Amino acid sequence: MPDRAPQPVDRQLPTDEARDLFSLVRELVQREIAPSAAEEEDAGRFPRETFSLLSESGLLGLPYDSDFGGGDQPYEVYLQVLEELAAARLTVGLGVSVHSLACHALANFGTKEQRAEHLPAMLGGGLLGAYCLSEPSSGSDAASLRTKAVRDAGGDWAITGTKAWITHGGVADFYTVLARSGGEGARGITAFLVPGDAEGLSAATPEKKMGMKGSPTAQVHFDGVRVSDAHRIGDEGQGFAIALSALDSGRLGIAACAIGVAQAALDEAVAYARGREQFGRPIADFQGLRFMLADMATQVEAGRALYLTAARLRDAGRPFSKQAAMAKLMCTDAAMKVTTDAVQVLGGYGYTADFPVERFMREAKVLQIVEGTNQIQRMVIARHLAGPESR
Repeated sequence: MPDRAPQPVDRQLPTDEARDLFSLVRELVQREIAPSAAEEEDAGRFPRETFSLLSESGLLGLPYDSDFGGGDQPYEVYLQVLEELAAARLTVGLGVSVHSLACHALANFGTKEQRAEHLPAMLGGGLLGAYCLSEPSSGSDAASLRTKAVRDAGGDWAITGTKAWITHGGVADFYTVLARSGGEGARGITAFLVPGDAEGLSAATPEKKMGMKGSPTAQVHFDGVRVSDAHRIGDEGQGFAIALSALDSGRLGIAACAIGVAQAALDEAVAYARGREQFGRPIADFQGLRFMLADMATQVEAGRALYLTAARLRDAGRPFSKQAAMAKLMCTDAAMKVTTDAVQVLGGYGYTADFPVERFMREAKVLQIVEGTNQIQRMVIARHLAGPESR
């Protein structure tokens, strides 16, 4: 059964420009993404043409400076665009979020010359990025990464190591890479911009995942990959701080994507409940099911309100790390609950691939893991409340 286009959400947008932007996004979703989402995911096809179209339409650089090809949109608007895209196909919504994450380091910590040289192609020139922080032996403990960057006598760098769980691994045009250039711990890490066609860079066979089969997730190997010092982002040893800065924003992207998936599942459940009859009347008439739908809708609205609160703090230049962790935690847990309940509403049909809710449930699971597991989010929130743990 082909996916339906997501139902329009009654959004409170800050400007006429944002409202025009949403008209464009919804048109692209209805015409280019939603109709074939189920088929494309089932076949495991990576939607490179869709990302090219989004780039041409100015949708890959929305939260960045227009001087460098971005869209000058506040996070309040950008995140709602992610939600719309993810509701149609999570591979696309999360892919845009990862691309934005990959651009963050250069856009916020690069020199003016670096930004002028690289950002226009990254934000609106058809390129697609990937973010390389996690490794086979360092996931939640990112400060223990082992990939090394060694500087030679001429000032260039050679990067050697393996990154893991890389979205767009093997298909990205550029990689933002965190590597160890100094001693142990967070202070020994530096950030680099590495071209996707660099000699010595290769990707393993993509992981076989339970969901998001159209989005390649792979290990990326660096075998003495050489980059000039002009591709170093920020100061030596500043990489971990750059990574943490990006992750606060990236967590909001995941939260928005999660609400997109949850909204899509809710829409399917409501439509099915209205149309399915048992005992001579629509099952939407039965109180037990009506209460379930009410709880699902409440979780979606609450999650959306929380991620927008965090986004508005970010847009105002205020601290938002705690709220970003809260949004990521709540929205992804809500997506898991709502999608599971949507399967229950559809009964046996919900467990089949004839309806999209089983795919939504499989996709929701990964959102509780990426960009910091939800256990890590609880640790972040607790530190803001009670201070760091005693040793």
